[in-house]
Amino acid sequence: MSVEQEVADVYDKVAPAVVNIYDITLQGRVPGNPREGPQVEGNGSGFVFDKEGHVVTNYHVLANILGGAAGKVLPGAKVAQVFLQGPDGIQRAFDGFIVGSDKARDLVVLRIDAPRDQLAPVTLGDSAALRVGQSVLAIGSPFGFGGTLTTAGVVSSLGRGFQSLTGSTIGGGIQTDAAINPGNSGGPLLDLKGRVVGVNTAIFTSTGLSVGVGFAIPINTVARVVPQLINSGRVSRASLGVQIAPDPVARALKVSEGAMIQVVNPDSPAAAAGLLGTRRGLGGIVAGDVIVSLDGRRVRSPFDLSSILDSLTPGRDVTVGVVRGVGQSVSGTEGDGARRGSVGERY
Repeated sequence: MSVEQEVADVYDKVAPAVVNIYDITLQGRVPGNPREGPQVEGNGSGFVFDKEGHVVTNYHVLANILGGAAGKVLPGAKVAQVFLQGPDGIQRAFDGFIVGSDKARDLVVLRIDAPRDQLAPVTLGDSAALRVGQSVLAIGSPFGFGGTLTTAGVVSSLGRGFQSLTGSTIGGGIQTDAAINPGNSGGPLLDLKGRVVGVNTAIFTSTGLSVGVGFAIPINTVARVVPQLINSGRVSRASLGVQIAPDPVARALKVSEGAMIQVVNPDSPAAAAGLLGTRRGLGGIVAGDVIVSLDGRRVRSPFDLSSILDSLTPGRDVTVGVVRGVGQSVSGTEGDGARRGSVGERY
């Protein structure tokens, strides 16, 4: 079978599961209407997760209503209009009700009351099995044009950290050169067997358009988060109880590798272990402890720390390797301190 045939078969298989999502606070929008011009804010993609009508998308697609002046949106509230093309090829609109959200991982689960025979859930793949150079493609709604298949691309890099539009740090991301544009957010990144391997989330660009550097949340992360959102509306994840300094702050204090602690939260696992945040001393600002390893795994950046924490269970004992008293670049060794304690829980 030719690659062209494989791509066409993937589209036929997965397109009925891919939805176009609009924030309900943006009224009068028609999907894919060229006369309206590019549709970016409050418009995105998503996919049907199961036969119960659960739909997965990015938090930032609905950030206007979820984080707006109206305050906290309660579970069950109507937040979106979801356009679904059923197996019969007819596009229908459904109200989208919030089930749960995880802003830190830029994920939201909605529910639509669609007949079961109109729901064709995706098949989840294994992002841990991906290889650099492997072919991938995306289906979504760039600029509001639903059901669009992007040019097939490849996995450019794995384990890539990136910052989502929610401002959160996401580690372990998939970098791809598949054409991801505004409106593709929340849609599936697929392998050539039609399995979802990631959720398209961000692009690196100076123009606002795809330049061949896109990022997706690994589906294995999504597979851990989404069931929790469905069951309880929130996510429990491991935490040290620290705030990590932004890169410009770390660089200003001559920290080039690792994750420098800016603030240690009171009564946190980090505080119990004796970790120190950035503080003012007699000679000026003193760099906080720099985390260079966690649970035996090297931490080269805040993205690494985030990725490792995502894989841990709250309450588990771990060893944290730190460098204290940084006046030079961190070499990546465990430094002068190996602190042991348990990771806490945060929502």
